[in-house]
Amino acid sequence: MPVEDLVRTDPIAATQKASIAEVASLMAEFGVGSVVIEDDGLPVGIVTDRDITIDVTAEGRDPEGVLAEDVMTEDPVTVERDTGVYELIEIMAENSVRRIPVVEDGELYGIVTLDDLDRLLGDEQRKLGQVIEAESPPY
Repeated sequence: MPVEDLVRTDPIAATQKASIAEVASLMAEFGVGSVVIEDDGLPVGIVTDRDITIDVTAEGRDPEGVLAEDVMTEDPVTVERDTGVYELIEIMAENSVRRIPVVEDGELYGIVTLDDLDRLLGDEQRKLGQVIEAESPPY
């Protein structure tokens, strides 16, 4: 299964010059834990709710005065939309990341998260359970 069958094609994005207050507002508005930072359609960073908590809130910094570029993870790990799900999982594990922007010819196409993979695996487990139940003798 390619990532394009799993990817969310409406990633929430902002510019490097967006304030952390703006980034946090986007997270709250759309119910997400990360915002992709892009420049001319290219993903150049990612800001997570954890980045905001540790790098801004815990340090007592003013979220209006801190920019996305100040706390973002630069050059985020990305995958092409035709990457296989197993390869995606390996890349996430190797890089210790929970969210990966998906690109097409280098431009931001979408995002896939650990939660998306967990949901997929849960659905597959339920289907396997139905097969087992259908094939099991009655008790």
